[in-house]
Amino acid sequence: MLDNPRSPRVRAVAKLEKRAARLETGQFLLEGPQAVAEALTFRPELVVELFATPTALERYADIAQAAEDADIEIEFVTEQVLDAMADTVTPQGFIAVCRQFPVSVKDIFNNEPKLIAILEEVRDPGNAGTIIRAADAAGADAVILTGRSVDLYNPKVVRSSTGSIFHLPVAVGANLSDVRDRARAAGLQIIAADIKGDDLLTARNDGVLAAPTAWLFGNEARGLTDDDLLLTDKSISVPIYGHAESMNLATAASVCLYESAFAQRS
Repeated sequence: MLDNPRSPRVRAVAKLEKRAARLETGQFLLEGPQAVAEALTFRPELVVELFATPTALERYADIAQAAEDADIEIEFVTEQVLDAMADTVTPQGFIAVCRQFPVSVKDIFNNEPKLIAILEEVRDPGNAGTIIRAADAAGADAVILTGRSVDLYNPKVVRSSTGSIFHLPVAVGANLSDVRDRARAAGLQIIAADIKGDDLLTARNDGVLAAPTAWLFGNEARGLTDDDLLLTDKSISVPIYGHAESMNLATAASVCLYESAFAQRS
């Protein structure tokens, strides 16, 4: 059992909270039973190391079985060691070190997608992870993060996605104009989610959302720039019927993605 919170091995895992360490190693941190279970189920080949407390492993026998099926050894650690490794206050008994696995923008569009989400300068890791999760739930084919967006492998992004990063392709470091060109070449319309855009209900009634679509979501505070909007085919806003001053980006993105999913499946 690994029981020294100050050991070099523990410190090496803990360093993955920092972007520099993730860039250097090509690895990232995965915390909690849900995320670990998703990795073992969908992408077990990415798991480099898996740590758990004995208590947690007793409680989640399915994770123990999934690790055994994937021929992945689980190393027991104390609660103190787990706390030293974790980015969160409560890692819930499990931590894994995984290899990064971004896909290329070219590969995404070669697979003839019908619905994707593009994140341009989305900086909040909770928003980015939640949008990835919403895209997964809505049946989107991929998510693309431009180079000005938050790091996909930031622990808070990974945690907020609740395992969805293992379910659908996610490209990183993309250039927005290049994404625009590839989207149009693949037959997708590019719709910006923008507060000055047309009403979403109007777009729904006009049948706009049934076509293959790449939704573009911008920065939480500033939205999309005028230059960004010039790269799109249409701008659409999510109406606010109550008295809220604004809507959280991830919530608005979830609405937009589901509206397209409904329209494309109707």
